[in-house]
Amino acid sequence: MSSIKIEPIKAFTDNYIWAIVNAANKNFWVVDPGEAQPVIEYIKAQGLNLCGILITHRHKDHCGGVAELRQKYTIPVYGPKHSDILATDVVQNKQKIFLSECNLSFEVLAIPGHTLEHIAYYCATKHLLFCGDTLFSAGCGRVFEGTPRQMVDSLMTLARLPDDTLVYCAHEYTLKNLEFAKLVEPQNEDIAQQLAFVYSLAGRSSVPTTLALEKKINPFLRADRATVIAAAETKVGHPLKERVNVFSAIRAWKNNF
Repeated sequence: MSSIKIEPIKAFTDNYIWAIVNAANKNFWVVDPGEAQPVIEYIKAQGLNLCGILITHRHKDHCGGVAELRQKYTIPVYGPKHSDILATDVVQNKQKIFLSECNLSFEVLAIPGHTLEHIAYYCATKHLLFCGDTLFSAGCGRVFEGTPRQMVDSLMTLARLPDDTLVYCAHEYTLKNLEFAKLVEPQNEDIAQQLAFVYSLAGRSSVPTTLALEKKINPFLRADRATVIAAAETKVGHPLKERVNVFSAIRAWKNNF
């Protein structure tokens, strides 16, 4: 049995800082520590040794804890090129990194759209994906800096990964995302079932999700489906010929949901 486990460290109101833990040697890495104190408390509670940090993008709720953690621990910080991130090791698309303390290799995937420098980390051996704010369960991030086409391309990059990939997104947005997804596809039974399941969690974590599930429930991955196209066209009041136009319509719709 693998000694690797992935645990959420809750931060702010709905952020997840993901801990990649090697239970055998008590070493771990964290992904997107927006604040330091929850990580420090986790270390004390679990008796673990922090070995490094992975950052997906520059927003402060993802990298705001880096400076304090590096003051307290001598650790590397992997992240994309941006001065706000304080990376010790700048990584780029298709680069492989090896977390020796956890015996895991990750490939860096460029997924711009939410921000221009946004990246994801994918472990092919364990089918683990840390995707920050690009893909959420039943949703996707807002397009702040990139273009809708960039975001669509980034989502398709992630969708091409194996269906059993475990998706560790950075926020607990699932309930509201599913409520919107149901508005887009009211007859989608997969959405109805997942919505009932998430309600039953009563506030407990709904992630990780899987790519297989997301392809059934996520309107932003389903922008080529007739039901989603029809809903988007009804919303904007005219035909939409390209996937990117459908995506743009439902993203604008969700922004005001």
